[in-house]
Amino acid sequence: MVDNPSSLPQNISVIGAITERILSRGGVTSEGHVSMEEALFLAGSRGPAIFALFAGANRLREAFRGNRVDLCSIINAKSGGCAEDCSYCAQSSRSQAGIKTYPLMGGEEILRAALRARDYGARRFCIVTGGRRPGRRELEGIARAVGLVRDAGLLPCATLGLLEAADLKLLRDAGLERYHHNLETSARFFPEVCGTHSYDDKLRTIRAAKETGLSVCCGGIFGLGEQWQDRVEMAFQIRELAADSVPLNFLIPVAGTPLGGLTMLSPFEALKIISLYRFLLPEKEIRVCGGRPQCLGEFNDFVFRAGADGLLIGDYLTEKGSSLEADLRLIREQGLEAG
Repeated sequence: MVDNPSSLPQNISVIGAITERILSRGGVTSEGHVSMEEALFLAGSRGPAIFALFAGANRLREAFRGNRVDLCSIINAKSGGCAEDCSYCAQSSRSQAGIKTYPLMGGEEILRAALRARDYGARRFCIVTGGRRPGRRELEGIARAVGLVRDAGLLPCATLGLLEAADLKLLRDAGLERYHHNLETSARFFPEVCGTHSYDDKLRTIRAAKETGLSVCCGGIFGLGEQWQDRVEMAFQIRELAADSVPLNFLIPVAGTPLGGLTMLSPFEALKIISLYRFLLPEKEIRVCGGRPQCLGEFNDFVFRAGADGLLIGDYLTEKGSSLEADLRLIREQGLEAG
């Protein structure tokens, strides 16, 4: 974290050396892993060193993930009425945001949304519900919808809160391919974000999904007031959990939520986060999700060059996303392939 301009050539050289080591040693081995000290050094990149960070992350993306961009889409299958107190969420018990609320959708309605996503090139479709966890009858309805999505030729995913092993097995047997559950932030900062469930509750859910044989999608939200240390620590926790896909979300401060008065991250800070996660998790899917158009704005074109290889397309849970046509055009213009 050096401010002295005379140190910039040295900083750029160090970023290059870390990149080369990851490439030469495969990244996934302990010898190739970025250390905590190196991670904090990368997080401190400023000025021209930021572009060296982007360049290194882009090389790592190309080496480990190729030129294919993995696309997923979600449906907010049950909105509002959540008793959890997550401070960033418009659906939580602490929110006064004026959002649309409704009970669990039926399987056919979920399937229609999945088919629209498939027509735009999504490979994955995620069923999301608000609340701590669905009731048994709701879970059985979701399992039927998972089967319909699978039969439509998509990879079904689900985001259903704090599930237990028996719930996850029911969904797996119905055809679920991946379970998504975010850590949101570091263990240190999490109590500032939520008080109705714990970090350990989250870890138990993620480990249960892996033990059930499901692929795991696990990431977080940035711009909650956390520090770079928290961002690094969450990445190290995700590395320990061996998640397959890492969704990166950028807070959209929503009026009526406890964090509604925060300022959105700057585009370059968001892009630095993407690059940092590519360095720390070089072989994983790094998927940019909520808040992308709002946070990146005109710098949205940099998302892949900063190291991302996946996008959430379409709308988010309670906020609008980019247009599907614009995202597909962006992928083509970058010389990449959707799929």
